[in-house]
Amino acid sequence: MRLDDYIEELEPDEEAERRRLAKEKSYAITDHLEEFERKFDDALSGDTLVGSTAPSIFVGRSNYPDIPVGLLSPVGNEGDAEEYVTDGDWYRQGYAIDDVLQRRTGLLNSNKRANVDSPSIASRLTPSVHDTWDGFVGVQREVAIADRPVDLEIGLDDTPDLGLDAGTDVATPRGPRANARNADLTENPHVPRPVKKTLEDDDWQAEGAMTYLYRRGFDVYEINSILSAGALGQTKQRRLVPTRWSITAVDDTVGKFLRGRIRNAPSIDEVQVWANEYVGNRYWIVLAPGNWEFELVEMKAPGSIWNPNPEDDLWMASASEGYEGRSSYVEETAGAYYAARLGVLEYLESIGRQAKCLVLREVSDDYWAPVGVWQVRESVRNAFEGQYGEAETFHDAVSEVATQLPVSLARLRRKSELAAGLQANLSAFSSRT
Repeated sequence: MRLDDYIEELEPDEEAERRRLAKEKSYAITDHLEEFERKFDDALSGDTLVGSTAPSIFVGRSNYPDIPVGLLSPVGNEGDAEEYVTDGDWYRQGYAIDDVLQRRTGLLNSNKRANVDSPSIASRLTPSVHDTWDGFVGVQREVAIADRPVDLEIGLDDTPDLGLDAGTDVATPRGPRANARNADLTENPHVPRPVKKTLEDDDWQAEGAMTYLYRRGFDVYEINSILSAGALGQTKQRRLVPTRWSITAVDDTVGKFLRGRIRNAPSIDEVQVWANEYVGNRYWIVLAPGNWEFELVEMKAPGSIWNPNPEDDLWMASASEGYEGRSSYVEETAGAYYAARLGVLEYLESIGRQAKCLVLREVSDDYWAPVGVWQVRESVRNAFEGQYGEAETFHDAVSEVATQLPVSLARLRRKSELAAGLQANLSAFSSRT
């Protein structure tokens, strides 16, 4: 389909009413927290949360290396625990910002402090993390490696703090927190065989174990939890990894694996433009013939999260890599870069091709609360469904897409190396020599 026809036929956002409510900054979540408090009182027996079911874990980064480690469990909705797990199903079910916040803030974070190398901060003489299968850290690991929510009982030292943690552009928001005294399993968790294999191999480096699990059908969400719980890597190097760091580490590692898979693949033979929109974020993905190059450009509108002042100018950031990848961490676009790159590489690997790619992310003021980097990953992954627009050249495509952006083509070119034509691909370089 011609690119101009493709852009013209893009359907308007079907969730217009939800977007309108988001613009009004509908904080019904405060009512939800009051309901949570009532359910919590009903579920508490003395100082023990009985009948709890933990679908996931959380590892914080404050005061590193003596960090908070937590079990996340719904209160009053234990039978629906799987619905509280952050994964691609949230996108497929069309969750809006309010939906995400209600699920994340409906999880009680029962936590203790632990050292990243040891289950206790009181004594460095306690066993290393890789040896720990009992106590609070051991129970947390059992939850992380299980393939379904785990039933347990949690002893609490105090009532929960109902204050909201708004989260970041990488991590989803978190709800009430309580200091835990202990945690005990009330069932034997089921651990998939590939996970058992990575645990039993003392010499398997974390990167290799991650790609092994990915090739065995585990999504990055599952791998992230296992890594975060200190259950991947060479035995003596295993340690607890803060959730925010592990999310990016897994996206990066799997992305490098996929980039290697397409390294010698033929190039696509036409310029393609794909588009998608979700929770106030709009994505344009331009693929062009050539060897692998990638760039993410973010445009965040005034009044959106991370650019909250409605009087400010639109905020832009970018990061890129060439055929050999990057040698340093992306600072400016952070986790969004690795999540978007993963979605593109998964698509190219699925068709056995490589390309140079420009991803443009427009964040509108409808994005009034961060839901986590998963929405970047899933929006890019799902952008490759349906039809795409075609253009004669890469710069024709960028010029046409720029008419739909909140910035001029000139400003985009000042920020984007690919749009400005500053990165020459290897085939073009070879043709001149």
